[in-house]
Amino acid sequence: MKTTILKISAALSVLAMTATPAFADSWVNNVKRVVASKQTYPRTAQMRGEEGTAQVKVYVSASGKVEKAELVGSSGSRALDKEAVSLMTRVGSLPAPPAGTSSVVLPLTWKLI
Repeated sequence: MKTTILKISAALSVLAMTATPAFADSWVNNVKRVVASKQTYPRTAQMRGEEGTAQVKVYVSASGKVEKAELVGSSGSRALDKEAVSLMTRVGSLPAPPAGTSSVVLPLTWKLI
C-alpha cells in the first residue's frame, strides 16, 4: 500500500496584512504549522488514488478565530475539496494575525507516494 504524505505547500498568500513582512512571515509559518497538524487524507480519496491541491481562503478574526473558509481553487477531487474546507472548521483557532482581522489563501496538497 502506498505511504501517504500530507504536505501543505510552503507558499501561502497573505491578504489584507499591514504588519511588517518579517512579523507577517512568522504568523504565516505558525498558521501553516497549526493547519498541517490537523490535515488528514480522506479515506475515500486515498482508496481512489486521488491527489491534488485545493486552494482555501480563510478569514481570520483579530483574536485568531476562523470566521469563514471558502474553496477558491479545486483540487480536482470532490473529497479533497470538501476536506480542505472542513479542515478549517476542525482547526477552529489560529494564531492571532499581527495586523488584526486578515485572510489567507492556503494551498492544501494531498499526495500519495
